[in-house]
Amino acid sequence: MNIRGMSSDDVLDNFMVGFERRNPGEDDFRQAVRELATDIIPFMVNSDRYARMNILERLTEPDRIITFRVNWLDDESNVRTNRGYRIQHNNSIGPYKGGLRFHKDVTLDTLKFLAFEQTFKNSLTGLPMGGAKGGSDFNPKGKSEREIMVFCQAFMSHLYRYIGPNTDVPAGDIGVSHKEVSYMYGQYKRLTNELTPVMTGKDLAVGGSLIRPEATGYGAVYMAENMLATRGDHLEGKTALVSGSGNVALYAVEKLIQKGVKVLTVSDSSGTAFDSQGIDVEKLQWLMFLKFERKGRIEEYAQAFKGVEFLPDKRPWDISADMAFPCATQNEVDEADAQTLVANSCQLVSEGANMPTREEGIRVFQKNNLLFAPAKAANAGGVAVSGLEMSQNSMRMSWSREEVDTRLQGIMRTIHEQMLEHGKDGKTVNYLRGANIAGFIKVADAMLALGVI
Repeated sequence: MNIRGMSSDDVLDNFMVGFERRNPGEDDFRQAVRELATDIIPFMVNSDRYARMNILERLTEPDRIITFRVNWLDDESNVRTNRGYRIQHNNSIGPYKGGLRFHKDVTLDTLKFLAFEQTFKNSLTGLPMGGAKGGSDFNPKGKSEREIMVFCQAFMSHLYRYIGPNTDVPAGDIGVSHKEVSYMYGQYKRLTNELTPVMTGKDLAVGGSLIRPEATGYGAVYMAENMLATRGDHLEGKTALVSGSGNVALYAVEKLIQKGVKVLTVSDSSGTAFDSQGIDVEKLQWLMFLKFERKGRIEEYAQAFKGVEFLPDKRPWDISADMAFPCATQNEVDEADAQTLVANSCQLVSEGANMPTREEGIRVFQKNNLLFAPAKAANAGGVAVSGLEMSQNSMRMSWSREEVDTRLQGIMRTIHEQMLEHGKDGKTVNYLRGANIAGFIKVADAMLALGVI
């Protein structure tokens, strides 16, 4: 990329034209790339060694994309067919690392954006992990235990050729819990006759790590705590909105309660439950049983507890609170939602989901000087503990819950320090810019050191 004599805006426009020509119709991937490039290109204009080696263009092309057909038998002996994917995006700083997502809406576009984000998220943790993502359009909802196991085994029968402890270490994601990871790990073990640390997020009985299910939600809260401290503030006594009701959301709720925060909402695709009294430990335990065991809908929470209001087809962002934790899915906070949060005096947004805020919403937060922690930093706790699980497996040992949690807090604190270093803008901090530049530098420097490969 020749950027001499060009303004940052012109460089960005030219870069995005070429990117969109190579990746037509991939809106999620485009959004993720533009978000990073908006901060990286001005940085490169002042330090053109990355531009001369075409680093940004190289980073928007995955190392390889693997697709495969997955045939399996359902409980009625019908042959079913799904598509499997693995995007091995970049391994400059370590083996590919990233989750597997099983969901009916999984597409190549979604997985490319997730793998791209994962590369910089993993870089921020300071652990030697490259970026990857994968999954299938298999829908686990409504499937029997046997069907889920059979699909996982069929999926791994293809994927095992491309992964390994020093090559690519997948983990779980949406639709893939410790149960599915363990089924896939068992099939890998059967096919290779090796007991190696090739997957993380496993059941504790087969080498999983304590704190792994909680890690993403906990990490988003630890990030919020670090950001508030820069303003001499703390979590205790504040109110919070949480979207979603999966692992990330409910464990964020758990940690917020432990920190003395009054959590007002949880949600799912059917709507939002608004608890003006706040979710307490007893209610949270009931919610976890509802969502993790019974696979029920959030409306049942509103029916079970007096004073809880169910808001059908609504997201939580119209409700007034001090903090917001988007923990459901990408693009769940749009410009209007962001303006509403600002109008309601929200002070902080910490993203637990992947890319939950649209570009226009981020600009609203930044314009109004909210403390905004982007997903690549705020939700890095999950992959951080996955990296710690790899270490424990390699050493053939298990750390205590307290030790893993202490290490997680340290990693989130280090990520925050990196964002401060690269995101300071006078008296304010642009956390998104800080995360983008800090994540980019480590990967880019490794690519330069490795040469053109």
